[in-house]
Amino acid sequence: MKIVISPAKSLDFETKLPSKKFSVPQFIKESEQLNKVLVKKKPKALSELMSISDNLAQLNWERNQQFSTPFTIDNARPAVFSFNGDVYQGLDAFSIGEDKLDKLQDTLRILSGLYGILKPLDLIQPYRLEMGTKLKVGRKKNLYEFWKESLTNHLNLELENDKLFINLASNEYFGAIDEKKLKVPVITPIFKDWKNDKLKVISFFAKKARGSMVRYILDTDAKTLEDIRSFNYDDYEFSRAHTLKENQPVFIR
Repeated sequence: MKIVISPAKSLDFETKLPSKKFSVPQFIKESEQLNKVLVKKKPKALSELMSISDNLAQLNWERNQQFSTPFTIDNARPAVFSFNGDVYQGLDAFSIGEDKLDKLQDTLRILSGLYGILKPLDLIQPYRLEMGTKLKVGRKKNLYEFWKESLTNHLNLELENDKLFINLASNEYFGAIDEKKLKVPVITPIFKDWKNDKLKVISFFAKKARGSMVRYILDTDAKTLEDIRSFNYDDYEFSRAHTLKENQPVFIR
């Protein structure tokens, strides 16, 4: 099984690492290529490009200037212990036992505007570059054009014909994959909550549930679609009545 999730804008480079294990990103040369474009942009240009405040633009200008390779445990940090958003609260990587980290490393992939695709223990340096950013790189008009072929080919190399591919990434990030060219079907779980007598996808809860599903798969060693449908963390349960497409199972609470 392979699972993809989105990164997070909020980062944690302070909390003590629970493991000394790490790996190096597959597409570090491409990351260097992107940083060469970013490093030339002044804070004002970054603010306009990314629609962020002056303070955030200044912070990310500094990050771009400080970007350096090779990545080591002294100047970078494993991705799964660096991202700190809603998905990662659901995953709660810091409580994963050392014996489960190899399984997580084999199963989970994190899509990224700067790094393309990351294994959980791949080292990253602090950055901000959302996949939807309209950054022109050479003849590529944006990051989707820059990454799509490379990421799709890379995933196809990792995907086995009889294994599940679970998409728990946002539309913004999964858009960097050419789904039609993937050699296996994509399973995209949907998480809905009752609010005002209506079932709705509530962003915060849905993001956290995506992380919780990754944790559930890791905890239970889920392997089949039926295993996925048994997901019951955070009081969610599979609803066949609300599932309109077999490859988009709906979980409600």
